[in-house]
This record gives sequence, structure tokens and C-alpha cells, in this order.
Amino acid sequence: MRVELEVSERKTMTAPTTIAAHKVTTPKIRLAFASAVIALVATFATVGSTVPLFNIYRAEDGFTNAGISVAVVVYSAATLTTLLVLGRLSNHVGRRPISIASLALLFLGCVLLLNVNDISVLVIGRLMLGLGAGLASSSLTSYIVDTAPRHPRWLSSVASSQTVMLGLAIGAVASGALVQFAPLPRQLIYLVDMAFLLVSVLLILASPETVRRKPGARRSMKPSVRVPARVRHLIPVTAAVLLSTWSVGAFYQAFVPALVENQLHTASPLVLGLVFAAYMAPSAFGAPLGSRLSTSMAQRIGMGAFLIGIAGVITAVITSTLALFIVSTIVAGASQGIAISAATRGLLHGSKIDDRAPTFSVIYLISYSGATIPALIAGQLSNVLTLPQIILGYGVFALVATIWTILGARNPLAHPGGEE
Repeated sequence: MRVELEVSERKTMTAPTTIAAHKVTTPKIRLAFASAVIALVATFATVGSTVPLFNIYRAEDGFTNAGISVAVVVYSAATLTTLLVLGRLSNHVGRRPISIASLALLFLGCVLLLNVNDISVLVIGRLMLGLGAGLASSSLTSYIVDTAPRHPRWLSSVASSQTVMLGLAIGAVASGALVQFAPLPRQLIYLVDMAFLLVSVLLILASPETVRRKPGARRSMKPSVRVPARVRHLIPVTAAVLLSTWSVGAFYQAFVPALVENQLHTASPLVLGLVFAAYMAPSAFGAPLGSRLSTSMAQRIGMGAFLIGIAGVITAVITSTLALFIVSTIVAGASQGIAISAATRGLLHGSKIDDRAPTFSVIYLISYSGATIPALIAGQLSNVLTLPQIILGYGVFALVATIWTILGARNPLAHPGGEE
């Protein structure tokens, strides 16, 4: 059932999107917001659930670090391509159809991953997850902003930027626990993911649409990268924040399984899931901490603390100290949440409904570029360099990005309503 809606735009991105139609009630708008958040969590929980299995694949099937890094890169490359080609499609077709299509692709990826017996199956399965995550990254995040409530004011930017990290953390921990303690260690987590995805589809089907269908869907698939002119001056620092933080996230996916086992002397899938979650989950909880600061100050503070966390991670790897590794990972994760949420808040400043999908496409294009390119380079270098040497390279990248952010962070252009 389709409900026609009239959308009254926000004056700024922090004011509420009001969906005024006599057939649409406030509870339905709240349902749409909750459904979009749950679906985005399901999306990235599915992506994160593969991480604790990487060590199983290495031990039982002989997969190499280089092979696993290829699977990580293929996922990111598929996401990038989807964002570039289909990132604006939900503006024309609607948020709900594109969101449901993304969940269907993720479901298919889980079906493939139920029987990983060769590196090619893992790569193809991760490819399908990347396609689904790419669609979700623009459609579901835009749906969240469309339906976000008025209060608290930071909820729109935090929910749209940090639900990804929360989902990855939930998927990794759940997967680690099931792999270590439950039957069917290579399949059960994917069956759980599939059930979660089906529930998400049902919730989206029960929720109202926020975008009217309009012509131009085919034209929107012509690759295009744009953000509103009023926030273009924010892109250089936003890029530094996203590239550096997401590159470390990809490092945790591709190399931490081997690092935890070889350097920190534990092979527990649950510990691996918790280590990965220690980087991702604090991001969602750290993000609101910067909500009372200007976007520029929040990015400076977030990146400064992020650099301290990465320095601690490097020290822990060199000294093989698990406790320091976990604490430093939590610091880096929480501080990246402050910086990423502030960068997202800046780009969404004053956004209208048609701005959101293209803006999120740009955000995630930059983010997945940060996840893809360094991971591809590091994967090739893993044949000649040790993991401690590789992580030092990520530390240098974090240092450069932090200096760039501290020197160049700026606020959105002022208007009569103020920045916030």
C-alpha cells in the first residue's frame, strides 16, 4: 500500500522533516524512522558478521591474508560503484523500493556465504554484500534523515552516520559468539542475518514513503558526484576525516583477525568479534559527545583523540599488550564517532530532501575509498612487510589527516537561522 505524502522541508537539517498528510500519523513517521534505523543496523550487522569467520577460513580452508584483503576490497569496490551509479535513484523511485532492493541483495549474499569452500565464494558473497550496502548507504540513511524527530537535535546526523558502526559491531560480536559457542559455526550467523533482513523488509513495507515518484530515474544513474554549493568548502577536511577513519576500519576487518591471533596470542572468535566491535561500537556512543560543539571544533577534537588512540594501538601491537590494544581501540573508535558525525552534520546543514541521497553518496564514496585503496595497498605489502610495519603506515596516515583537520576545519556558511 502506497501512501501519498506532502513533504515540508526543513529549514536546516537539524529541524524536523514534517510529513503532513491526513492519512499519515505521527506514529507512522516514528515507525518509518525506527524501521530505517533497524534496517541499516541489519545491513551492516550482516557485513560485520563475516569478520570473525576470517580466521576460520584461514585455518580450515587455507585462505591467506592477501586473499582475505581481496574480499574486503571487493566489498568496498562494489559499494563504491553502486553509490556512484545508483546513489541518487531513491530520489526518483522512492526510499522504500531501493531500501528493500538493498536488503534483498544482502540476503542473496548470505545465501552464498552459507557454503564458503573456496576464496572465490567468499569474494562473490562479499561482492553481493557490497552491492546491498551501497544501495542502503544512500537510501536508508536518507530515509533516516527524512523521518528523524525534532529532538534531540543531534539525532538526525548521529543516527545516519553512526548506525553503520553500531551494525558492524553488533554483527561482529554476535558472529564471534555463535562461531565459538553455537552449532553450525560457519552457517548459523548467516541464517540469523537472513532472518534479521526479512524482518527489516517487513518493517519497511509497513512504513510510509517520504519521496514522491518523479521522472529522471535513468538519468540519475549517470555517474555524478555533487554536494550543495553551500557546503562544498567543507569537503577537503571531511575527506581527511572519512579517509583516515574508514581506512583503519578496513584494517580491522582485513588484518586484525591475523593480528589478534599472531601478535596478541588468542584465536578466540569471540575475542576477535569484541576487538572489532571495540573500534566500531564506541563510534556510535561517542558521536553525541560532539553535538554541542561547532562542527569544526568537534572535528578537531575528534581527530586529535583519534590520533592518540591509533598511537596506543601501534604501541600495543609492538609490545603485544592486549589490554592496551583494547583500550586504545575504544579511544580511537569513540573519537572517530565525534569527528565523523560532525563532518556529516556539516554536509547536511540546510539540506533539502533532494540533497540528501547525493550528499550521502558523496560521504560514502569518500568513506569507501578510504576503506578500499589503503587496504588494497596493504594487502599487497602484506607479502613483504609484517603487520606491525603495516599498521605504522596507517599511523602516518592518521597523523597527516589530523594535522590537516586541525589546520583546515571550518563551519558551514552562516545564515539567518545560525549554523545549527
